[in-house]
Amino acid sequence: MVLASATLTIMAAAIIAPSLPAMGEVYGEGVLVRLALTITSLAIAISAPFAGLVADRAGRKPLLIAGLVLYAAAGTAGFFVTSLPVLLGTRALLGLAVGGVMTSVSALITDWFDGPERGRFLGFQQAFASLGGVVFLPLAGVLAGIDWRLPFWLYSVAALVALAAATGLSEEPRTVQKSAQAGFPKAAVWIYLLASVATLVFYMAPTQLPFLLRDLNAGPAVIGLVVAGSTLTSVAGALAFPRLPKGRITAASVALLGVGWLVIGTTDHVLIVTAGLLIGGFGVGLVVPNLNLRLADLAEPAQRGRVLSGLVAGIFLGQFLSPLVIAPLVQTAGIAAAFTWTGVVTTIAGAALALGHEEKS
Repeated sequence: MVLASATLTIMAAAIIAPSLPAMGEVYGEGVLVRLALTITSLAIAISAPFAGLVADRAGRKPLLIAGLVLYAAAGTAGFFVTSLPVLLGTRALLGLAVGGVMTSVSALITDWFDGPERGRFLGFQQAFASLGGVVFLPLAGVLAGIDWRLPFWLYSVAALVALAAATGLSEEPRTVQKSAQAGFPKAAVWIYLLASVATLVFYMAPTQLPFLLRDLNAGPAVIGLVVAGSTLTSVAGALAFPRLPKGRITAASVALLGVGWLVIGTTDHVLIVTAGLLIGGFGVGLVVPNLNLRLADLAEPAQRGRVLSGLVAGIFLGQFLSPLVIAPLVQTAGIAAAFTWTGVVTTIAGAALALGHEEKS
């Protein structure tokens, strides 16, 4: 049930990515339409720390079930609303739900497992989260080709997962000790910052790529399939993570993301764009479980919910900021050039991280 819940997290906001061009025709193209995707991420970033407190004090299972129920209700509400402000409100509620689901999933896994098994299951968590994109994004593309509102029904899957979790998930182990007074690990702040920046770059895929692909004469179904390509290789990266040496994974993942975006920015062929997404997606599949594992090792059991929720907040803050930060570059140089320049900077950052690791060792 926990891994099934993970499939609903990372790509929750992006499920409506294939609908963005049609939504732009209804509400007008611009930042506000893109915010229908990313306001969900802002709500997750804001609510995740509070979800961490709830997870530590009330338990992981109650938070997970409540989050799944709200996820289903707020997500499917988008099918019925006819006003952009109301739609943005339902998307914000969806974000509150995802913050609770993602935090409780990470906390449960780190409670249940230690050592290599913890790394393996954190890799599974990211793999299942990415698998959600592989399944839902192409399906959303097909549905958006019929009616741009139909993808909102995909969120109803969470109701079934909530029912299964309520009946089949055993109580979590009581690893939390209220008397523990461990200080918050300062190194976690740098991990949160890295997660935010990497996600900001990666989230150009669902927020900017649909418009680039439309200019290349791709339809909604193709857009959904191509954007899902990045999540497909994220699955591969996450599954490979437990078997790779941990020392340079961060540098390698950042560099792979940069190379992938360079490929996208320097071509006008859909197949080569897809190849760039596959490269970048593999990098992201490595970085998320790696950062989760580092935080889990830093945190005491009594504070795992709070420490891990900071990573959730960092990831989704990067998602929210992505269209806002990238918009000036897109307006000045175009979408393709925006991918090129972010690819250059990210590749250099990956190389710098690798050099920094060599100096420390």
